[in-house]
Amino acid sequence: MKATIETQGSQFTVEQGDKLFVNRFPESTEGDVIDIDKVLMLVDDGKASFGAPFVEGASVKVKILENKRAKKVIIFKKKRRKGYKRRKGHRQHISVIEIESINAK
Repeated sequence: MKATIETQGSQFTVEQGDKLFVNRFPESTEGDVIDIDKVLMLVDDGKASFGAPFVEGASVKVKILENKRAKKVIIFKKKRRKGYKRRKGHRQHISVIEIESINAK
């Protein structure tokens, strides 16, 4: 069974056992189980059901494996011949999640 879910401002198509990197869930710790009810589409044995906007009664259980920070992204600004250079870095807070189960109606 496959499902397309919306979580943390992004959409993902997932199956049971998949691991994802998403923006960090607020006030969560490692080992927490979260129920995501924003399911946009379900596919079960070639039969698809679509939501308007979400499929009613469907949910996806995810387990938070780790809360960490992503790789550093470098922001560099320069204006030629003016002596202007700025270099900054940013590390996004992310959660590593695993899909435990996909529940239909």
